[in-house]
Amino acid sequence: MIDFSFTEEQELFRKAIHEWCAKKLNLEAVRKMDKTGKMPDGLVKEMADLGLLIMTAPEAHGGAGADWITACIAAEELGYADISCAVPVFFLVQSSWGFVVDRYASEDVRNAVIRPATKGNAFIGIGTTESGGGSDVAAFKSTGKKVGKDWIINGEKMYISGTEEVQKMGGGYWITVRTAPAPPGAPHKGLTGFYLPIKTPGVEVTKRFDDVGRMGISTGGFSMKNVKIPDSYRLGNENEGFYPTMEGFDMARLLIAAVCIGVTQRVLEIGMDYIKQRKAFGRPIGKFEGIQFELADDWAELEAMRSFVYRTAWMVDERYKHNKFTPLECVKYISAIKLKVPPFAMRAAEHAMVWMGAYGYSQECPIDMAWRGLMSYVIGAEGALNIQRIVIGRELLGKDFIPYK
Repeated sequence: MIDFSFTEEQELFRKAIHEWCAKKLNLEAVRKMDKTGKMPDGLVKEMADLGLLIMTAPEAHGGAGADWITACIAAEELGYADISCAVPVFFLVQSSWGFVVDRYASEDVRNAVIRPATKGNAFIGIGTTESGGGSDVAAFKSTGKKVGKDWIINGEKMYISGTEEVQKMGGGYWITVRTAPAPPGAPHKGLTGFYLPIKTPGVEVTKRFDDVGRMGISTGGFSMKNVKIPDSYRLGNENEGFYPTMEGFDMARLLIAAVCIGVTQRVLEIGMDYIKQRKAFGRPIGKFEGIQFELADDWAELEAMRSFVYRTAWMVDERYKHNKFTPLECVKYISAIKLKVPPFAMRAAEHAMVWMGAYGYSQECPIDMAWRGLMSYVIGAEGALNIQRIVIGRELLGKDFIPYK
């Protein structure tokens, strides 16, 4: 018999995070983040105290040893509270990429960043995107050359989350660079992952980009000029960094979908409160089928998407715990939720804004923050939508049907 319920421990965890968010991340606090461009002082430390930072890392390495269903619960509740998606980004980047860094790291890296980050004393993020390649990892131009027991890294990374936060907190990024020429027909080979401490000599952080949304967390870039890092900071095997990098993207995509579920839940609740009170032609506008039917469709789709997300999280847990599913079996579902959930969430936000008329277009209404934050996931944060379609098509039809080969 299939049991769709959460465990008692997971329900208690959800309740605790929900209550904390209600106190620390109410809509007034979220609007303040949106205006000031930074998270409230002390928030990161409180997240650490709650066990939210790299919660997916093993307890022996400083994490909570949380499974991916529990991580999705946290992501959903943070999305419900911070509909601008800033704090959720801070959370999901560390819980996904921190997990993968820890999985492939030496003890040197764990001591340098993983254990401090779980305490809120460092930041670990993803720094792979370049001007000529984001989803196309094989197109990266940054290079690494081995010299003795060190690596010399050169290149530039762009559109990277947390560039201001990492300078304040310490820590660094997973980077993927080319360390060997790609064999003919295999551009994904010859890449290697590294942990790059942001304060390493030769690393220069660019100015903050003026993003449209997620204003409470910074986005920027950094250049690397003859940066020397030890071989102990290599993540995984030399020249085999493509698949570990994809693993990080997959875990982030899973949490993004969970965040979007939380944002959508909150947006629809805000919209329902409005349409029950706002009157036109002598009756609440929620009585009009043009609005009510759209709400019904959105709610039905939300519940379907929620089940899809948690089913995928269950598959990921079964993969890591029991090898029940292969990575590629999980990837197909992860790409499906990244493809479907963010655009749906954004449509639901648009619907609620339109229900509210002129009020919905003003910043007196909070939903603009959700719409702007969700757009980043539609545009391509952690992988563009058409990339997800390519991945799904590859898994359904086989590698002979990959369009770029």
